[in-house]
Amino acid sequence: MFEDLDELYQEVIREHSTHPRNFRALPSPARAVDGHNPLCGDQVRLYVAMDGDRVADVGFTGQGCAISRASASMMTEAIKGKSREEIRRAFDSFHEMVTTGRSDAKGLGKLTVFSGVHKYPVRVKCAMLAWHAAIAAMEGGVAEVSTEQAEEAPSPKGGEA
Repeated sequence: MFEDLDELYQEVIREHSTHPRNFRALPSPARAVDGHNPLCGDQVRLYVAMDGDRVADVGFTGQGCAISRASASMMTEAIKGKSREEIRRAFDSFHEMVTTGRSDAKGLGKLTVFSGVHKYPVRVKCAMLAWHAAIAAMEGGVAEVSTEQAEEAPSPKGGEA
């Protein structure tokens, strides 16, 4: 059974990597943040348009490994329409899941396909890159993030990233 589940998860990641959702620049984003993962070479530019406290639209461009592209694709689907606080909670849940493998995190839905990433610690930064860019976009003021800096900085709720 778990082998079938792993195969399904791999297929979902492959699909989002090959045909990413929201892979586009926004013409007038409220914020744009560049993210880099020096370890893997992943690069993402996240565009966010806000409607008050909620994400009205989001897109991304860039290049990277399958995990990075799929994570960015699925993250953009997950955060559209969400408030800053909901995105911060999703960030914390997603980070916990990709570092520990716990897939019982609330509110992650389809994002649980990344629960196996914890088995490959070098890939955690690939999965987290777009999420760090999203948090930077929500907080404003930062135009660029790096997974190396993000790992040294406190997470949005005050823990380690």
